[in-house]
Amino acid sequence: MTPPLRTAHTYELTPDELTEIRAQLEDAFEGDLGDEDWDHGLGGVHAFVRDPDGALVAHGSVIQRRVLVGGCSYRIGYVEAVAVRADRRRQGLGGRVMAALEQVIDGAYAAGALAASDDGARLYRARGRQPWAARVETLGPAGVVRLPEEEGCTYLRPAAGRPLPVAPDGALVFDWRDGDVL
Repeated sequence: MTPPLRTAHTYELTPDELTEIRAQLEDAFEGDLGDEDWDHGLGGVHAFVRDPDGALVAHGSVIQRRVLVGGCSYRIGYVEAVAVRADRRRQGLGGRVMAALEQVIDGAYAAGALAASDDGARLYRARGRQPWAARVETLGPAGVVRLPEEEGCTYLRPAAGRPLPVAPDGALVFDWRDGDVL
């Protein structure tokens, strides 16, 4: 039996569900999930899967970000907090979560974006995401700041078959946020 997938906006989740999701993410990221990381995954749509016993086994969320590309500002769906419980990996659960998030992106945004770990890159490429081949920057409090550590691991996906935004100067400039910008 395929475990059910649920989508819900952050405001629809109970405090107990949010606590459970955070605990699952902390476990999946082996304790490397700070308060700012947790906050980055809130305020958008969550997709998650529970096993038949009700235990949370996979999660991801998509939140709104603003990105400057070629002098234009785009509303994009930024994927955050994607994790599958270690004993349930390689069973298609991450793909199911991503498919649900991609439906949200296709219906509401110009494109989807995310920063991929080495482990996640294979899944994202298989789902049609393309690595941004040029500069990645942020518009911070002191102006534009280059993020060289994000170059090569920032992935984009067109929404609903639309073309990806093109940057003649090569820069992809994300809105600022505290903690890791991407």
